[in-house]
Amino acid sequence: MSLETMRPNPTWDAASYEDTVDVFAAHRDELVYRVWGGDWCKDCRALLPDFAAALEAAEVPGERVEEIPVDHDKQGPKVEAFDVEYIPTVVVEHAPDDPDEGEEIARFVESERLPPAIYLAEQIEDALETA
Repeated sequence: MSLETMRPNPTWDAASYEDTVDVFAAHRDELVYRVWGGDWCKDCRALLPDFAAALEAAEVPGERVEEIPVDHDKQGPKVEAFDVEYIPTVVVEHAPDDPDEGEEIARFVESERLPPAIYLAEQIEDALETA
């Protein structure tokens, strides 16, 4: 099942966010993005389309993005395993050999100070630069 809120925003301007797109593109084949959200959630509707547009602009393969819908009680697949409490939540991991055992390198939770694409690009860059 997928999230309508992960349909890329057609008006998002990749050229205005070149650094963000470059980070996602540089790591497109080594990272996995797990996205918890709900199409009913106003924060998800506000934040996720631009994030999806950034991933699309970076040509991140669809199999590297896992969309995980949750219900109004924020229950759904892998919620407990990944300690998801608020939505949207995006967990970025190194692509694992076992799909349930990747190493988390970044996490966006709904109330971060920046939009998800910008916030996660900064976190990915910091994590992989110091690694």
